[in-house]
Amino acid sequence: MRAECQCGRLAVELPGPTPAVVACHCIACQRRTGSPFVVLAYYPADQLTIVGEGRRFERATDEGNRFETFFCAECGSTVYARAGKHPSMIGVAVGAIADPAFRAPVRSVWEQSMHDWVTVPGDVQHFPRGRG
Repeated sequence: MRAECQCGRLAVELPGPTPAVVACHCIACQRRTGSPFVVLAYYPADQLTIVGEGRRFERATDEGNRFETFFCAECGSTVYARAGKHPSMIGVAVGAIADPAFRAPVRSVWEQSMHDWVTVPGDVQHFPRGRG
């Protein structure tokens, strides 16, 4: 399984599916993606192989941690991210995996800023803010 940017210069080799798939509706993710939410599949960092060099953008979170996103310097696609509160995990953008059969989110966070027309179906944990 592989996640990659639009031009293919930045990729992440994945060991397979993961049970840790999270939809985030925070304003920062909306602005970063240009979409009403992002879906990240989280893996232990030591299980992934990153191919190519991503540019890093780091921001503070509302909870006082740091959040890093890594994107392709050529095409601008975000491919993966790392949250300061879970430094041993990497969140891979599910859209970069480009598999319509990929697992649906198990959690939906920052729903206080979720667009009114968005619905997260299925048996999902819902949080108005982060999990805390």
